[in-house]
Amino acid sequence: MAFTRPVDEVFACQHVLVRRGSKLLLADLSWSVRAGQRWVILGPNGAGKTTLLQLAAAALFPTAGSVHLLGEELGAVDLVELKPRIGWASSAILNNLPVGESVANVVLTGAYGVTGRWREKYEVVDEFRGAQLLKAWGLDALANRTFGTLSEGERKRTLIARALMSDPELLLLDEPGAGLDLGGREDLVQRLAILAFDSKAPAQLLVTHHVEEIPPGFTHALLLRQGQVVAQGSIDQTLTSTFLSQTFDLPIQVTQLAGRYLAQRAG
Repeated sequence: MAFTRPVDEVFACQHVLVRRGSKLLLADLSWSVRAGQRWVILGPNGAGKTTLLQLAAAALFPTAGSVHLLGEELGAVDLVELKPRIGWASSAILNNLPVGESVANVVLTGAYGVTGRWREKYEVVDEFRGAQLLKAWGLDALANRTFGTLSEGERKRTLIARALMSDPELLLLDEPGAGLDLGGREDLVQRLAILAFDSKAPAQLLVTHHVEEIPPGFTHALLLRQGQVVAQGSIDQTLTSTFLSQTFDLPIQVTQLAGRYLAQRAG
C-alpha cells in the first residue's frame, strides 16, 4: 500500500472547549499529533474521547479555542477538500452503509467518501488499491459477500480498509475492538500492529477502553477524564499505573509483555 504524509503536524488543538447545553464535554484541551505518530486515547465513559475524535474528523466544531487539521484551521477551510484526507473507521457510520452492498464496493466507495455505489466512476488505480486493501485486511475471500452478512470482526476490518481507501494523512480508529471475541480482537490487533509499524502509513488515533487492545507499535498515549487531560506523551511514560489510576479513579496496576499492555485492579 502506498501512503503519503505531506503535512508534519496533522492535528493540533489549543485551549479547546466543547459545550453542549450545560454539559462541558472538553475543557481547555491542548494537544498535537505529528506525522508518523500513533496515539491511543484512553479514559472512562464520558471522558470526551469520542468528542475529541469528532474534532479530528472535522465532524464537530469547538465552542472555543482553535483546531488545526492537516495544516488548515477548522472553520476556515472547505471541508469537502479536507475530509478525504482523513480516514475515519467508526461504528457510527454503520447505519449509513447499505447492507446489500458488496464488501468490495463498501471499501471502494471510501475513495470518494460516499456510502454506496451510484453513478460515480472509479479508475483502474482505485480498483487496484481496493483489491490491495481487501487482501491486507483479510477480506479478499469476502469481496462479493454483502456487507450485512458479515460478522462483527469482518465489519470492523471492512471499515478500516474503507477508511484507508482515500490514502489519508490521518487515520481515526474509534473503538475498533468493541464487541469482538478473543480471536477477532487478537487478529485485529495483529493487523493494526502491522499498520502501526509501517513507516509510510498515516498518523493514527485509536480510541479504546482497554489497554489490551493497544497494538504494538503505538508510540504515544493521551489519558482523559471529565473532558480534561490527565497525562499525555510517549506511551511508556504515560501508560503507567499512577496515571491510569488517576484517569479511572481506581487503583490500577499496569504490566507490559512483548509490546502488549495489561491492566488490572491493584491489591
